[in-house]
Amino acid sequence: MTKTLKIIEVKSEIGAGTRGASLGVDAIRIAALDFGSRFFKKHKSVEVPNENHLLLETTGSPYAKRISGILTMVERVSDEVRATLDRQEFPVVLAGDHSTAAGTIAGIKAAYPKSKLGVIWIDAHADLHSPYTTPSGNMHGMPLAMALDEDNMDARVNKLDQETINYWYQLKNVGKIAPKINYRDLVLISARDMEKPEESLLKRNKVKIFTTAELRKRGVERIVIETLKYLDHCDLIYVSFDVDSLDPTASRGTGTPVAQGLTEREAGNLMSRLITNQKVCCFEIVEVNPTLDRENQMAEHAFEILIKATNAFRNE
Repeated sequence: MTKTLKIIEVKSEIGAGTRGASLGVDAIRIAALDFGSRFFKKHKSVEVPNENHLLLETTGSPYAKRISGILTMVERVSDEVRATLDRQEFPVVLAGDHSTAAGTIAGIKAAYPKSKLGVIWIDAHADLHSPYTTPSGNMHGMPLAMALDEDNMDARVNKLDQETINYWYQLKNVGKIAPKINYRDLVLISARDMEKPEESLLKRNKVKIFTTAELRKRGVERIVIETLKYLDHCDLIYVSFDVDSLDPTASRGTGTPVAQGLTEREAGNLMSRLITNQKVCCFEIVEVNPTLDRENQMAEHAFEILIKATNAFRNE
């Protein structure tokens, strides 16, 4: 029996360096209206309270900006994802900045603590920085490090104060499970903009990466087959789609666009094919920023990808 979809809206942008990602969820809703879709009428949704008021205050640690608020958001998202899974519903997370993905992972592990979780990370970036290695302090570049319990001290360049160290420890241990995933359980797709500390982690841990060029040369179907085969040892799979995986020629409506990305069609085919796998328990779309866009193009692309994926999930 097909599970009921539950939309979890996370209008948070405190982990990003550019303002506007918190408006992405509503931009996707507007795209749905413009397409004449009843998607948001048909499916239940819940909005996780945000901490965006912190944008009006000082950032705190320069190497982990607004980390206290990030911890609050990760805990809230974790609780909502867990509750959704406990009700045997399928969570579809629509979020602002990518830092809250650590909460999505924590929530899945809280619901299924004994299950091995695989992660398919479709993103221009690896998001493997820690406060010790970050060049920016923006925590949307750290969610996978949180889930992996990774400090990357070998590449440390920043000296942290004790308060930041304590918050970082708490973030990695949300749900009292750390690490929540292992490097062998991770696949990156379309990653193409990493700093040296991240590159060293990827190389050292032999992380599976499929580039855009490889996907285009070999085809979406072959990449999907190999990705799922690589994660066959996992009990569950979570798919996270950052719209910056799309090429900027499609739209620049995201905080960190990077050239040589996916087309909207490639992304839609990829997501719709992945979500039909029985092990996939959750997927999310993040980082739509309409303040950087023209005519809501990125939100429209995101909505089209969302519809392709959910229709495939429901065999529609």
